[in-house]
Amino acid sequence: MLHFAPVRRMRAAVFGALVLAGAIGVPAAQADGPGVGTPNVVIVGDSYISGEAGRWAGNASSESYVDALGSTAYYDNAANTGESIPGCHRSKSNESAIGGGVVGKNLACSGAKTATSPYASGSDFKPGLDFYDDGAGHIGQAKALQSYASTHNVNLVAISIGGNDYRFADIVQQCVQDFLLSPSWWPDYCKDDSIVTGQMAASNVTAKTTAIKNAILRINTAMTNAGYSSSQFTLLVQTYPSPIPNGSGFRYSQSGYTRQNTGGCGFWNADADYANGTLLPTIDNSVLNAAAQTGLPNVKTMELRSAFNGRRLCENTVSRVDSSAYSKWNVPGALDHIEWFQGIRTVTTAFGNYYIQESLHPDYLAQLALRSCVRQAYNGGTPRGGTCRISATGTNGLGEPNMLLQ
Repeated sequence: MLHFAPVRRMRAAVFGALVLAGAIGVPAAQADGPGVGTPNVVIVGDSYISGEAGRWAGNASSESYVDALGSTAYYDNAANTGESIPGCHRSKSNESAIGGGVVGKNLACSGAKTATSPYASGSDFKPGLDFYDDGAGHIGQAKALQSYASTHNVNLVAISIGGNDYRFADIVQQCVQDFLLSPSWWPDYCKDDSIVTGQMAASNVTAKTTAIKNAILRINTAMTNAGYSSSQFTLLVQTYPSPIPNGSGFRYSQSGYTRQNTGGCGFWNADADYANGTLLPTIDNSVLNAAAQTGLPNVKTMELRSAFNGRRLCENTVSRVDSSAYSKWNVPGALDHIEWFQGIRTVTTAFGNYYIQESLHPDYLAQLALRSCVRQAYNGGTPRGGTCRISATGTNGLGEPNMLLQ
């Protein structure tokens, strides 16, 4: 037994030398970060990118026809038990999940503006595209991105922002109110109401364009603060899709209340024409001009204004699921014949699983379509911009609607 101790000491010394040699000779694994590790696509911005309405596939009065993701659709915390930020509605169908070995991360929030408003106790916190930090755990999306990007290899950041700065939800509310409270023989149009004309005023458009530009610049700063050079990531700024057709394209008459009570699309024809001809182009052009004004070499744009034409809310080329020939949204062939937007809902929504804030948003099917657009924009790690539209009926190999980015 006395002879074993020296042997043990010799073996320990040899083992220690081998370990030391290994530590010196083999580089330690490097953690993911700027330019290193698994590629990531991150989305930031508002409800049109967070995944609002992504629970529902199609539009119907009965939820059973269109429930695609169930009650946990917006759960995004680590335990899948709730939302990381209540009310952000980061749907599991959001467009960041492009697959193919690329990690998707959703930092967007329904209701977000270009800048964060101070958090008020008792209301939902809506992080903007800034470095807001109240010291109590409420931080802006730029700050959240900076933190995430420092430990993940972020190649593409997709951005949707500006609609809430233009008070889009308030405008929709005013248009529906005017439709419901005036007769067809003497319509009260929202297109000439102060809430619309004020937002469309040249001075306001200039101010909002600057705000959007600065929001994009802050997202770029977040990435550079995290250690990235401009050649290591791309900012993909996307515009907003048209949710309703022109007046001549509605399948419900503007006489009576069917257009809103059944279709959930209570706009006068003239207001719908104005929305597609002036309101939406003004907002989208503001976003595109803001992106150009940043002067950043790594900004690309993805135009979506006509992305869902033919599948819009109340459009005469499609139907609600419960009035179509299909028993549910996922019956083969249904996606080409049903709406891809949620109807405008009122306070009666409080008695079901729908949310008022889901109104007029791209649904599960549209979000899968947007995912295809983002995947094409990611372009295997060499991002590009373009205009994305429906390219054919049916689905691609991943079960997404066929879309083409050109």
